[in-house]
Amino acid sequence: MKIEEIYRLAIEKGMGKDPRSQEVVLKLLEKEKKLYDEMKEDEKAEFDTERLFNPYGDTRVLYGAPDREVSRVLAGIDMETGEVLLADRVSGQGRKIDLIIAHHPEGKALSALYQVMKLQEDVLNRFGVPINVAEGIMASRINEVKLGLMPLNHNRAVDAARLLDIPLMCVHTPADNLVNDLIQKLMDEKQPETLGDVVKLLKEIPEYAAAVRYNAGPSIVLGKKEKRAGKVMVDMTGGTSGSEEAYDKLAMAGVGTLVVMHMGEKHRKEAEKYHINVIIAGHMASDSLGLNLFLDELAGRGIEIIPCAGLLRYKREE
Repeated sequence: MKIEEIYRLAIEKGMGKDPRSQEVVLKLLEKEKKLYDEMKEDEKAEFDTERLFNPYGDTRVLYGAPDREVSRVLAGIDMETGEVLLADRVSGQGRKIDLIIAHHPEGKALSALYQVMKLQEDVLNRFGVPINVAEGIMASRINEVKLGLMPLNHNRAVDAARLLDIPLMCVHTPADNLVNDLIQKLMDEKQPETLGDVVKLLKEIPEYAAAVRYNAGPSIVLGKKEKRAGKVMVDMTGGTSGSEEAYDKLAMAGVGTLVVMHMGEKHRKEAEKYHINVIIAGHMASDSLGLNLFLDELAGRGIEIIPCAGLLRYKREE
């Protein structure tokens, strides 16, 4: 496969499992095209034209010609300067790395991470929060994340990849959409009665079972295993953690349990205040599951996958 084909496949798979409807996602792309068409020429010169077909600002080819052929990739959760050097070292030992695939964004994809957080507005709405309320509580959080990203040294890993001439890309929200969709469908289908049942279901998935052996498996952080789960909401996509103001709205909407990748103390306290149970499934395990679902697509097309940097690689059979 060529790099461009891998990139387009990531977008296709992400859109196919987006928690928003296809109609909503396509409308967003139409709005971007209308905005672009109405721009002056100097504004068009600064516009990221990939936004015309890619609704995920945190998923980009960061270095490498689109038509470069790929037969072997080095894939991991956090692929930074050290991992770029690792790719060069592996290539030097005779296993040439044609492309580095990171999950967490780097470069311009990292600086644009806040853009995908609007997805969370639709997720909240899907679980019963009025869309006007969802947009209102997310606005300040999106701005907070945007400001927090501004001081970062975004291009370190990209510069290293350029110097060593190793193509680099990141697949963030599309992979998160894949894991979010899989786990939500599992919960909806199995209807676990208790929090213990939710954890048991998660541990039946190979990535979470592996994480248990690293002391990083699913854990109940609010509630007890014998407590009833109620309505389970899986919250694993949308860039990063949402607003602390969401929990009272979710409680009023009838959500009983949240299954998340990770959660900070401030968010945990707010969830506790409104009696919402919280299960942390595990960050690296959840990211591994989402990325694996995409990497399986590449493996099925004959590309060799070398995992590293926290990726718990498990290949699913067709």
